[in-house]
Amino acid sequence: MLAGCGVPLLRSSAESMLAELLAHTAVPRLTRQFRIDQGYLPPASEVRSWQSSLPVLMADLRDAGLEDVEVLVEHRLPLSSKRTDVIVCGEHPKTRDPSYLVVELKQWSTAQADPDDVELVRVAAYGDRCVLHPGRQVQNYVDYMADFVRVLDGHRDRIRGAAYLHNATQAGVASLRQRAETDTSRLFTGDERGRWLDYLQSRFAAGSGGAPAADALVSSATAPSKQLMKLAAAEIQQQEQFVLLDEQEVAYRMVLNAVAKAIRGDHKSVVIVTGGPGSGKSVIALSLLGELYRTGRTAEHATGSKAFTETLRKVAGARQPRVKQLFGYFNQFAHDDPNSLDVLILDEAHRIRENSNNRFTPRTKRSTQPQIHELLDVARVPVFLLDEHQVVRPGEIGTVAEIKQAAARRSLDVQLVELDAQFRSGGSRAYETWVLRLLGLADGGPVDWTGDDNYTLRVVDSPQELEDFLASRLARGYGARMTAGFCWPWHDAERGQPLPDDVMIGQWARPWNNKNERAHGDAPGRSLWATQDGGFGQVGCVYTAQGFEYDWSGVILGPDLVWRDGQFQADVSASRDGAFKGRGAASFDTFVRNVYKVLLTRGMMGTVLYSTDEQTRRMLKGLIRDD
Repeated sequence: MLAGCGVPLLRSSAESMLAELLAHTAVPRLTRQFRIDQGYLPPASEVRSWQSSLPVLMADLRDAGLEDVEVLVEHRLPLSSKRTDVIVCGEHPKTRDPSYLVVELKQWSTAQADPDDVELVRVAAYGDRCVLHPGRQVQNYVDYMADFVRVLDGHRDRIRGAAYLHNATQAGVASLRQRAETDTSRLFTGDERGRWLDYLQSRFAAGSGGAPAADALVSSATAPSKQLMKLAAAEIQQQEQFVLLDEQEVAYRMVLNAVAKAIRGDHKSVVIVTGGPGSGKSVIALSLLGELYRTGRTAEHATGSKAFTETLRKVAGARQPRVKQLFGYFNQFAHDDPNSLDVLILDEAHRIRENSNNRFTPRTKRSTQPQIHELLDVARVPVFLLDEHQVVRPGEIGTVAEIKQAAARRSLDVQLVELDAQFRSGGSRAYETWVLRLLGLADGGPVDWTGDDNYTLRVVDSPQELEDFLASRLARGYGARMTAGFCWPWHDAERGQPLPDDVMIGQWARPWNNKNERAHGDAPGRSLWATQDGGFGQVGCVYTAQGFEYDWSGVILGPDLVWRDGQFQADVSASRDGAFKGRGAASFDTFVRNVYKVLLTRGMMGTVLYSTDEQTRRMLKGLIRDD
């Protein structure tokens, strides 16, 4: 059964919501619900926006004679941590069909369109940082919902969008009108209240109530996630397949604008995009590569992951072999001419290494420069997409500080975009926070898992129970994979024999994923383990899982990270990863926590946990109660 499309923090009729706001009880309720949902208190700016904007909108609905429509406040988009400010639900006055209006509320009094791009806006309160035009922002929310909410399938006309700048005058935001309005991106200011009320009345029938329409939306099934690899080919070869939201589109447009400046004025600059697992970094990367490829710019995509790059080559280049050449590795640019590319998109840039040399590099081809300098030099606009908590091997140095320092040595401008959305893990910010605190990568220590309507988390007593649970999901048509810490040997497979059962836990034994790139029986090649049929029967490690996503994830915590004396303790002697031979315990501790952070954040719908250590299992069971 597909998950529902998400729940709002608060839901009621507009009349009841206005009464609560005037009684000063609605915002405290929103604050409490936000903390339950997210695991932390809302920022003060968020609370001020609720206090400022919600009473205005509810009074407008009342004055338009629509006090009985239903309002969903802070409604989470399906499979995302992003929330719409308000969705108004009711009946259309002419068709009597369900009618929905996504409203983006802004407290701005003035704003200026960016001179280089009308889809971006500058607001004094944000300093030099560009934000997305509110009309574009709400249009993307509408498009995203139409793509994912089943009740809207075939009925896109039932949902519209409007940005309401209730503190602004037309004169104060005049330049924002340079962007043409659409049915899903109307723009209203405070001094246009009459036009705003007329518009509300054109979308909703007075006296019809909104609860049935709201019920239909909230309980609607959600379409399956647009998993990255399934749309990579169409994205690059044909047209945009992904709806970018908020900071995602800001990052996308900043890169395109930087390219335009570079071409016009021989200007070189750097863009850094940071975000956690599932925040959309790779979606941005593929959207950029597709747009640049279609418009004839010289652009390439590079990673430090063989599995990720080879999968992209196979999927995106399936029908156009030359597309495969767009995907490469960080270490291949050592001898390329400076600025020979317009754009170099560096996905998973946290895996950048100290240099591009390895044991296979001929002496005559060895580089004398740091790898990060090579990547900065080769393109007019190098784009780094990274998550600093995914550094999992010694020698990986991809951090914001390192990139900024290297850019400063070359006197290059740097633009930084921080993504705050969460699209993997069912869009569950609560789960992301839970993982970070569990592993000591965020302050506060482990906390109880209080549940999330969009994500399932379970702990089991055996690896067989873990496998059986995932197999039941696989039988229902979902994707599922098992992963583990690198705590068991990894032997070569013999010709004509099945993969060796190296991962042995009691009577349960399964092979690691195929070591080689060529398929071995039913087991896909190493790089395709996460995405190709046949991968479920093996256990993956961080090197084959990093960068990928699947619906259901099973994670085996090995003896390299166990719970002792109120904290996790790392044991480098339990690791079979050759990268850590001779490394100190302190260094290993940081890496192993990042490894498990990667493994625990691959699932879109849920994660099942098992630890080989009984004391660790008891601790996890104390935190996680079955849904």
